[in-house]
Amino acid sequence: MGFGSYDESEQTDRTVDADDDGAVTVHENDHDGDVEFEFDEDGDALIDRLSEMKEDDEAGG
Repeated sequence: MGFGSYDESEQTDRTVDADDDGAVTVHENDHDGDVEFEFDEDGDALIDRLSEMKEDDEAGG
């Protein structure tokens, strides 16, 4: 077979007999609730802490 050659029998439509009983249901555990976060520190303190972490990372790596 040369470059680009193919077996025409491999190009036919194939039907797959799939068993849905063993299939994964992707929406089985969907959740439509709310998420809330509570922080002990205010936003400025968290931003300061992030800055410290970045500086530590740059100094150590």
